[in-house]
Amino acid sequence: MSFRTAPGAHGTALVYGPEDLARCLDLYADPRCPFCRRMEVGLGPVFRRLADEGRFVLRYHFATFLDGRLGGEGSHRAVNALRGAADVGQGAFLDYLRVLYARQPDESTDSFADPDFLLDAAGEVPALRGADFDHVVRRFTHRAWVDRVQADFADSGVTGTPTVLRDGTPLTVLDAAGKALRPKVFLAQLH
Repeated sequence: MSFRTAPGAHGTALVYGPEDLARCLDLYADPRCPFCRRMEVGLGPVFRRLADEGRFVLRYHFATFLDGRLGGEGSHRAVNALRGAADVGQGAFLDYLRVLYARQPDESTDSFADPDFLLDAAGEVPALRGADFDHVVRRFTHRAWVDRVQADFADSGVTGTPTVLRDGTPLTVLDAAGKALRPKVFLAQLH
């Protein structure tokens, strides 16, 4: 499936799953956020299964605020690369998201700002190996779109990451210790 925009003032959500579904999971995350990594590593396969089963469409809303807080542009560049992956296809996007979070450096380390780091990670997603994706990453071709992504995040009313909304209702994804909920506990919220 090809890249499609979703709600947001500028069509800034990256979508996985059939967009005609009435039920939606809106996922808000910053690529440099360690708690977002915990959510995605622990619950990402559950989110994907829910979409693959036709129960929910996933709309990822990315943020880049950690670049401002910590310095650098790793979140910006990672979101640019994720958009490039989404241009290739929905599966490539989610596969690349999984790889980026699996390789996420400490949030104070700006490794995502390095195109070679992002392209090395893309080596784990065969669909992304090619000149077009490399160009997107090296040339930061979606820079203006990434700025709109952060503007939409700032206007969303969401105050932190990770945040997951089911049809606008907040869901718990982390426990009190900041670890991802067990899948069974997360899924119980959907009934």
